Amino acid sequence: MPERRAAMPPPSDIVKVAIEWPGANAQLIEIDQKKPLSSIIREVCDGWSLSGSEQFALRYADGPQLYITEQSRGEIKNGTILRLAISPTRAARQLLDRIQSHGIDARLEALKELAKLSADPTFATEFINMEGIGTLARLVESGTHFGEMLAFTLTAFLELMDHGIVSWDLISLSFIKQIAGYVNQPMVDVSILQRSLAILESMVLNSHSLYHRVAQEITVGQLIGHLSNQEIQTYAIALINALFLKAPEDRRQEMASTLAQKHLRSIILNHVIRGNRPIKAEMAHQLYVLQVLTFNLLEERMMTKMDPTDQAQRDVIFELRRIAFDGENDPTGTEKRKALYTKDYKMLGFTNHVNPAMDFTQTPPGMLALDNMLYLAKFHQDTYIRIVLENSSREDKHECPFGRCAIELTRMLCEILQVGELPNEGCNDYHPMFFTHDRAWEEFFCVCIQLLNKTWKEMRATAEDFNKVMQVVREQITRALAMKPSSLEQLKSKLRSLSYSEILRLRQSERMSQDDFQSAPIIELRERIQPEILELIKQQRLNRLCEGSCFRKLGNRRRQEKFWFCRLSLNHKVLHYGDLDESPQGEVPFELLTDKIPVSDIKSVVTGKDCPHMKEKSALKQNKEVLELAFSILYDPDEALNFVAPSKYEYCIWTDGLCALLGREMGSDLTRSDLDTLISMEMKLRLLDLENITIPEAPPPVPKEPSTYNFTYNYG
Repeated sequence: MPERRAAMPPPSDIVKVAIEWPGANAQLIEIDQKKPLSSIIREVCDGWSLSGSEQFALRYADGPQLYITEQSRGEIKNGTILRLAISPTRAARQLLDRIQSHGIDARLEALKELAKLSADPTFATEFINMEGIGTLARLVESGTHFGEMLAFTLTAFLELMDHGIVSWDLISLSFIKQIAGYVNQPMVDVSILQRSLAILESMVLNSHSLYHRVAQEITVGQLIGHLSNQEIQTYAIALINALFLKAPEDRRQEMASTLAQKHLRSIILNHVIRGNRPIKAEMAHQLYVLQVLTFNLLEERMMTKMDPTDQAQRDVIFELRRIAFDGENDPTGTEKRKALYTKDYKMLGFTNHVNPAMDFTQTPPGMLALDNMLYLAKFHQDTYIRIVLENSSREDKHECPFGRCAIELTRMLCEILQVGELPNEGCNDYHPMFFTHDRAWEEFFCVCIQLLNKTWKEMRATAEDFNKVMQVVREQITRALAMKPSSLEQLKSKLRSLSYSEILRLRQSERMSQDDFQSAPIIELRERIQPEILELIKQQRLNRLCEGSCFRKLGNRRRQEKFWFCRLSLNHKVLHYGDLDESPQGEVPFELLTDKIPVSDIKSVVTGKDCPHMKEKSALKQNKEVLELAFSILYDPDEALNFVAPSKYEYCIWTDGLCALLGREMGSDLTRSDLDTLISMEMKLRLLDLENITIPEAPPPVPKEPSTYNFTYNYG
């Protein structure tokens, strides 16, 4: 019999696709990736007897329907459905003519098609080269477009500008005034408002000169008025944030005062955070940005040293002393007064008793610590006096030094809340409780200083234990913040439950396996259990990959978010992925995911700075948070599928699952945590019967042989 040979796989540079043309049967062809794209298009046109192949191009039939170029043709996969279409140059010319035609219906259809095509970088380049953006700007400036026609015009304009081909500085003042007019008008269609706000935000973020022009045309009060409309809340807050972020330093405090006068915080609390709709990712990001920008207003005071010679600043310290010890008579003699003040400053807990102004010369926290102390003394006077007096009257070396503690606590809170750092792209970590009070920072400090005093007493600490106490307090605060309390009262409740004894219990439970299971038999049992636990974790990771996850596309931050979904086939042989119009609520069927990668083609998985999309995007390279969530699949021939996980948990799940598919070790923090937890649980279950029994370090000795074996029984 002749020897049977296995079928050879198709060459990697041959791609099998279907190509459609309206009114004709689809062509099933093999594309040779080595041949020029123009030759392939000519062959396709010949198949349908179409002349002038240079007037045609290929586009994807599904998803965004992007044009295929020599640069992007490598992304075509086997089984892809393509469509023969007129070339981008021809399409741009036709649309440019049609949007200037006299027929209203024809112009509306042209603008609708333009709004869709403008997201394509190839088409956008051709349209912009024909002065298309100027034409759109003139249509807007004319003020003759309304309703749908205007909405499509603004959408196309924003899409084209987002490609970064044309500078925003070229935008005319009359265009800005027209766009601002739509925002300021009381009865404007929601779709027009959304696009107008998005355009103004992009102007502010991308051009210093346009910031000043937009700031002159738009008032914060007008933007706040839009927050009651749930359809445009996100766009309005995004523009407020942009104006806040780009404002000169000397104007930020002024803008913050205006926002406070217009009750921005309470409006956001009532209409957004406590509204009847769940908060989406983009809104959560904008709330986080507003929170960061608000706290960054504290940076100037945080980095300002106290001038010991400034009498006005020294008067603040005198005021702290007066409020705490008001009942005592003030001696008339200078020497007596100086001696009494020194004693009082010592009782207030300052490090420098003679000149406490020197305690505020280190930055951070600088003068911000003194501001916090004065706020506590004035607005929570009973609490302030109680803390100072109950510690100043103690003589057992367990007094809590209020001044030193307040200064160090302020520094700690600045670190925890990252005061002075710019917002991170993609971060949604806002705290609802900071929107519940006009003086949220100061109130937060007041809650935490009481916690510190309470923890100091629970630890029966002395001056030598200062750093230990601060470590415990930091842990209490970070654990409480992680629970996302919705109000300051809830924060107090969370902190009450996180007493010093509870922190010790949590620490002990978290390191139980380190201390309790160190004997040789236990270590051997652990080593035997570990492989089956690792297999269990591996199966869980693969099951999660089979369920799939939704990822957000990177690029210019836009109101209309772009998503894509990826999941592993049930036989663990193929990764299916594809674009989505919106974030899915459940599992996405394989049929909707048009692209796929065989697992056998995957060469490796890379993370962080090694990812191709992190090397390409210089702006993202500087973003630590995005870098920590980025990973890429490298596969044949030299392609990459790039991910930015929505959370650290999803990042660990996917990198572990992909490593498991490739037969490599799962090395994420989540795997280590799961492994420790599951092994600890399994060992406790197996050792239940050994409770209160001491496990020996060494096996018992083998007994001597008996003198005779007469006691044995022969079953035969």
